[in-house]
Amino acid sequence: MDQKARELASKVCPWADESEDETEMAARLFDSALPRDERIGAYRRTLAARVVASDRVAGSSSGGMTSWVAQRLLEEGHVDGIIHAGYASGQNLFDYRVSTTVEEILGNRKSMYYPVSFSEVLELIRGDGRRYAFVGVPCFVKAVRSLTSVDAELDKQIVFCLGLVCGHLKSAAYAESMAWQLGVKPDAIEQVDFRIKNPEAGSRGYQFGVKAIDADEFASSSPFNLVGGSWGHSVFQPNACNFCDDIYAETADVVFADAWLPKYESDWRGHNIVVTRSEIVDQLIEAGIAAGLVEAEDLEVDAVAKAQAGNFRHRRLGLRVRLMDDIKAGKWVPRKRVEPGYEGISAERLGVIRQRRHLSAESFGLFERAKKIDDLSVYIRGMAPLIAAYDRWSRPSYVKRAVGKLKRTFWSMKRRIVE
Repeated sequence: MDQKARELASKVCPWADESEDETEMAARLFDSALPRDERIGAYRRTLAARVVASDRVAGSSSGGMTSWVAQRLLEEGHVDGIIHAGYASGQNLFDYRVSTTVEEILGNRKSMYYPVSFSEVLELIRGDGRRYAFVGVPCFVKAVRSLTSVDAELDKQIVFCLGLVCGHLKSAAYAESMAWQLGVKPDAIEQVDFRIKNPEAGSRGYQFGVKAIDADEFASSSPFNLVGGSWGHSVFQPNACNFCDDIYAETADVVFADAWLPKYESDWRGHNIVVTRSEIVDQLIEAGIAAGLVEAEDLEVDAVAKAQAGNFRHRRLGLRVRLMDDIKAGKWVPRKRVEPGYEGISAERLGVIRQRRHLSAESFGLFERAKKIDDLSVYIRGMAPLIAAYDRWSRPSYVKRAVGKLKRTFWSMKRRIVE
């Protein structure tokens, strides 16, 4: 690769110092008159919402709003296709594709915690004269925005970006490790479902499911009952995610998240938190509300941030520590929007941050060894004590857990009375 190519690659890489940060990019993309919050970025409207149709929302990870907005953009003629992750066959369980019909959009819903690449799809659509909406996690959206800033052809084509709040990415080992614990070895997996809803539980009570090749049914379990299944343990997290500070996809026209707030967690159907930065998206949602297709209520910005409180602790507070740890170790670190340092961070929180990073790093080697000798217990025996130690450090106090449970119970009872 020559010098010019290296410079261009650095300009579009979401972690390179040569690329714009999210604040700089958003200032270029969005109306300067929009209010801005340092936690969620620029915003037009912040709300909690879900699709009203029960069958529609039951087949979605949360409130079904991501696929609903994508569908409406397509149906209203704002775009000719949706670029998004979907189900695949063969060696990879998921990949990026283009959907040009509502049926294709709805057939590829739900969260897909699996490594995917969109480079081939962008090469495929480049120059075809059509307009697209791109759907992706914050770093994917930022990469696409950076690419369109130097590629005039793609800039004309990708006219909307839909963001997905992300805790961190996962390697393929995340799905493989949980499937193996349910009796399906990595080479026997046909399909996985990371978010099977349970009508007998709240929105957090979803299950992980796996279907083996030639099997008729899915085997399933709560991910919290599987080693490494809890998102907070950060198993199989790429190291790049340790340097991300973008929670609410600050460069996307609209971003969707799980509504992790007591008022909504009691409803198994799920709700989305939605942050809009596009007048067109606002109009689509408002029309959906008026037509009785979407149920929504406005949220305060503080509530939006609170729904991702753990993510902010990991991405902002934790990032300060990880940056300083690496600087002290003589390692290169990328330019970020938070300052490296330990000031104001308790010893307990320092321990949680460092143990979480250690958990992530250890998970890769242990699972690779387990696969090499075809013995899952190598992974289980190695990870279980590390996870137990982390849980002792990070477990919320009894009072905090009790208050949270009371709030969820209150909203659950109120919802049942209303219904």
